[in-house]
Parts: sequence; structure tokens; C-alpha cells
Amino acid sequence: MRLCSSLCSYLAPFRHLSTFMRSSPVRAVSPRNVTHPRNLLFWNHGWTGLPRMVSNGQSCDTEDRQIPASPGQDSSVPSSGNETDLEGFGERGRIYSSRRFFRKSSPELQDSRHRDTEDQDEEETERLEVRRKPRRRNTTYWYFLQCKKLIKEDKLAEALHMFETQMVKEERLIPEEYNYTVLIGGCGRVGYLKKAFQLYNDMKKRAVTPSEATYTALFNACAETPWKESGLQFATKLREELTSKNIHLNLIAYHAMLKAFAVCSDLKACFDVLREIVHSGHKMNVETFSTLMIGCIKDTENGFRYLLQIWREMLKLGVKPDVKSYNLLLRATRDCGLGDPAVASRLLLADEGEVWQLNQRGRFRRVKGRKEARSSKNTTTLVVGLLEEQLFGLASDQPASYRVSEPKAELSDETLPKLMETQNLLSGDGQEKALVSQGVHSVELVPRNQILPIDSDSSELPETAHLPNLLDVQVDKKNIVSLGTVATPPDRLALIGYLSGILNKMKEDSVSPDIKTFTLLAEVVEPNSQSESSLLALMEEQGVRPDISFFNTFIRKKSKLGDLEGAKALLPVLVKQGLSPTLHTFCNLAIACRKERDGLKLLHDMKMSGLTPNVNVYSTLINNATKQLDYAYLTKILQDMARNQVRPNEVVLRQLEFAVKYPPKFDKYKSKNIYLEKIDGFRGYYYRWLNFMPAAETPHPWEKYRIKSQVSATE
Repeated sequence: MRLCSSLCSYLAPFRHLSTFMRSSPVRAVSPRNVTHPRNLLFWNHGWTGLPRMVSNGQSCDTEDRQIPASPGQDSSVPSSGNETDLEGFGERGRIYSSRRFFRKSSPELQDSRHRDTEDQDEEETERLEVRRKPRRRNTTYWYFLQCKKLIKEDKLAEALHMFETQMVKEERLIPEEYNYTVLIGGCGRVGYLKKAFQLYNDMKKRAVTPSEATYTALFNACAETPWKESGLQFATKLREELTSKNIHLNLIAYHAMLKAFAVCSDLKACFDVLREIVHSGHKMNVETFSTLMIGCIKDTENGFRYLLQIWREMLKLGVKPDVKSYNLLLRATRDCGLGDPAVASRLLLADEGEVWQLNQRGRFRRVKGRKEARSSKNTTTLVVGLLEEQLFGLASDQPASYRVSEPKAELSDETLPKLMETQNLLSGDGQEKALVSQGVHSVELVPRNQILPIDSDSSELPETAHLPNLLDVQVDKKNIVSLGTVATPPDRLALIGYLSGILNKMKEDSVSPDIKTFTLLAEVVEPNSQSESSLLALMEEQGVRPDISFFNTFIRKKSKLGDLEGAKALLPVLVKQGLSPTLHTFCNLAIACRKERDGLKLLHDMKMSGLTPNVNVYSTLINNATKQLDYAYLTKILQDMARNQVRPNEVVLRQLEFAVKYPPKFDKYKSKNIYLEKIDGFRGYYYRWLNFMPAAETPHPWEKYRIKSQVSATE
């Protein structure tokens, strides 16, 4: 009983194992062989998994301790059949009982023990690639440099793809101002107006503040777009936005704004920008006036007179022209007209010396009672206003009484407002009538025997004749009655001093002519004149080497005159200069090929030179053949196009559609026309030719800059 009570006190913590003990009872032994309770608990540790009990101050080791048997006890513990099955149960717990670190395992790792070595190596390599740390993220400035590099290589589409896909979508970087500016600048140089303003709108949505370079790029996009009406609308809206936000730009951005309005043919808006430049505290320089001259050239009717007026105001302000200004002057001489001769005579031959002196003294405070003149900071603002009034005339709401003739008496402070009113250019349909009412018709009172008509060839002038140069601020009006009809470029060149006068003016201003200057001079000089033949010698004096464009200009001039032999005579001179004829050279020669023999020989010579005729050459030949109503010539041209597989464009198809039409009021059954005898044969061949000849599709100007879905991520 005493033994049972002591045993119960030891087994009290293990009452929950009573069920298991009842299912596996220990065989009874004699009292003298009864194991001590401490040894019994030690033997049970293997399957209970509980910590051993230590008594009497003795320590108990947890690993591989052998328990000595009692003197009368066997070394082995007897057990039944069930005890034999449980003999090794719990032995694994002894191994992990004292460990502190364990290896993690996974099904893939355990399966790899039963796989081949090659498969295991491949999977280990893939696992290492997956576990590899992600690469370092690029910065916004790195993307800025990469986009700038791609744009310089003419890869705008790749730059836009890198920005919108890799930077924004994949790496989720927040773009900075310079990221947008470099892309808008690239779009602006190629005229991609839509994309430039898409980037600008995205820039505003992200609350990124645009810089002055951003606005410069946007206005440049408006100027370079192929659709000038859209460019003008976008430029106007952007300028209104800047005005509403009271944003002042630097001079470079203002020049870009001025260029946008000048190229888009809004000369009045150019003067508004010019006035804004002056009010912002910037000083007008030669670049400002050169940009304003571009707007004058867009007016083909009065552009030459506008440019001469701006040229004089530039000289009055002390700004010296550069080579770009002279090139723009020659462009206006080639492309623009003088306008009404009476109005041009009144404005360009007027004596403005006294008016300019008073302007320099600042005595224009009461001109026309305008508040702008009273609040002007300097005389430059007033000069801009006066120049605008001279170009465009009085507003429609001004009374007609202000339109008085120029006073010839000495000026005073009281007569100053009236003087300024006379500087206005009369506009509208009443210009000629008003000029006649003011005495301009008095020119006709000069006896005709005293009037010397002057043409564009200065070699025929008498020695006593002194021609004025309208580029001068003070024009010498001695023996000058008025300006006559100025219709051709050589006539306009005569008004600014001929070839020698232009070169002397450039020498006075310390400006050296370039190849573009001489190319423009070759277009405006009188054909077959002494000035034309002396151009090569003048180029040698200036140290300018002629290029292929210079000779193409001469060939084109002679071809337009129908001088095919004279145009061909320039080819040996071209080769002597170390140059080779190009497709443009043969296209200019094709202008003079008005006969079938000349046109077919030109096509043969091109093939012998190793050049394939392009669609421009064929278009020129078709134009000549259509004018001559030579349908046999047209048929042979179409046959040659089919042999060379040159696809016709819209211009060629429009020319051919016009050629196959019968003339209006033509009845082949009523009357016979020897020129239209072969039109039916040509019509039949033309319609068959359309069936097997593919047409050339005109690509969209922005097609190659658009982001395509098939652009790979590696580009």
C-alpha cells in the first residue's frame, strides 16, 4: 500500500495516459524485481516524449544513457507481442530533441533527388535566375539621355516607345520636366504637332511645370507642321493660355512664337508678338527682324514691299543685317510682288527723314491721341506701332478726314499728329481712288518725253542715269517719277541695286555671301545676261565653291525658256567642278524635252548613267506631252513606266485623267481634229494600264513617328 501511494504521487502528472496504459499493461513481476519508479519513468520516456524526472539531486542525461539493472534484474525488459512492435517507437525524437537549426525542405527539392543530373542542373540554373535580385532601376535622367540620343539619330518613334512603355508603364517612374521637353522638341522638329500637344497635356495632368524650353518646342511644332491652319489654331490657343497665366518668356521662346505666326501667314499677329517682346523688356535683334521677314514672304502679292519697309526700320534702329537677312530678301525678290505701284511709290519713295528725327527725340506723345503712345516705355514700341500702321493702313472705323496728304512744310509740334496720320497705308478697295484724290495722279502731268522707262538690264541705261536703291533709308529721288509695274524677279532685283548693288551692301555690312546667297541670285538675275555669266567668277572671288543645287538652278532657268541645248551645255561645266548629275538635274532637263525624240533620249541617257527615272521625271514629261496633245508620246511614256515599275502618284494620275478627257464642245463626228486623232487609242491603253499598274500610296507625314505595337522591348 505504501508503494502504491508513492507510485500514485509520481504518476499524478500522467493521468491522461491512463487509457494507453490500460491498453498496454505491464506484466507483473515479483516484488523483489519491481523496478524503481524513477527507472520506470525513464523507460517510458521513449514513447511519452516527456522530459525525464530527476530526483535526489542527481542529473539525468537525455542522450544514450544506459540504466544499470538491479542486482536481481535482467538487462532486458520483458514485453509481450505488442510491446515488440513498440520497441523502436519514439527513438527519432531523441535525435531532434537537442537541435536548434533545421533545413527547410520543399517538394521540388525532395523530388530532385530522384531526377537525372542534367535535368537537375537545368532546374538549378532556372532557380538561380528566378532568385536573382532585380536589376537596378534606371533614373529619369538616364531616360532623358537615352531619348535625346535616339532623337539625334532620327529615331523618334523608338524614343517615344522608351518613354511611354519602359519608363512610365514598366518601371513606373514619374517623368520630370526635361523628359517631356526633349520629346516635345523632337516632335516639333519633324512637325508632329498632335503628339507634341499630347505630351504637353499629359505634362499638365501630372502637375509638371513647363519651362521656357517647353514652350519654345511647342511653338516650333506649330511652325513645322504640314497643316498650317491647325498650327495657327494651336499657336493662338497656347499664346492665349500664356497671357491668361501672365507668363513672360525669354527672347528665344518669343522668337519661336513669332516664327509660328510668321510661317502660318498671320502677319498681324506677328506685330502683336513683336509689341509683347518690347513690353517684356527684350531688345529686338537681327533674329527678330529675320523672323518677321518670313511672315512677309508668305504674302506673295505685297511681300516684297512689306520686307523693304521692315528692312528700313531695322536699319533705323541700328540693327545690322546678317547673311540670313540677305537670303530672305532675295527670297522675297524671287517669290513676292510689290503690290500696287502707286501705293508702293508713296510709301517707298517718301521722305521720312524728318519723321525719324522727331521719333528719335521722343516727340510722339500725342500721335492720334492713342493711349498706347502715351504709356510707351521707349521709342521702340512706337516704331512697332507706326510700322504696323504703314503695312496695314488705318482701321475701318477711322474717319476719312484723317487721310491727308504729306505736308512739305517744316514740321512743328502742332502739326506732328497730322504728320503721323499721313504715314498710314490706305487699305481696301478705295486705295487707288484715295491716292488719286490726294494728288498721286499728278505724276501724269510730267511730259512723256522727259520720262525714261527703265527695265531690268542696267547695261542699256545712259551714263547720266542714277538709279535709287530702295534698301537705303534715304532714297535719292532725283529724276525719279514713280515706280512702274514690277512683275518679274529681275525687275525687283533692279530696285535693290542689281547684282553689284546687293554684293556692295553686303560688303558694307561686313557680311560674306554663302552658297545659298549665290543660288538665290542665280534665280533672280536676268537670263542670258552679263550678270548671270559673271556669277561663277564672283563666287571664286568670294571663295565659295558651287554645289549641285547651284547648277540645277541654272539648268532649270534655261529649261523653262525652252533652251535644251543651253541646259545641256552646263553639264560639262558641272563635271569640271567635280560634281555628278542627280535625279534633280535630269528632272530639270525634262522641262525642256517638249518633243518625243528629246524625252525618250533623256530616259535612255538616264539608264546609261545608272539612274532609274523616278515619278517626278515622268510627271514632267507627261505634262509636256499633254500640252502638246501628243498621245503617241504619252503612250510611250506609260510603257516605259511599266517597264521600270515606277508607280504613279496622285499628281501623275490627275494629269492622265485630264489627258484622256475630250475637250469641251468637241464632236469627233462633226469635225476632224488632227491633234485628237489618236486620243481613242490612248484612252484604251490608259484604262488597260490602270489594271496592271499599282499606284503609289502617299504616306502620312507622321506615320513613321507613331508608336507601333510590334516595336520590341529591346529597341
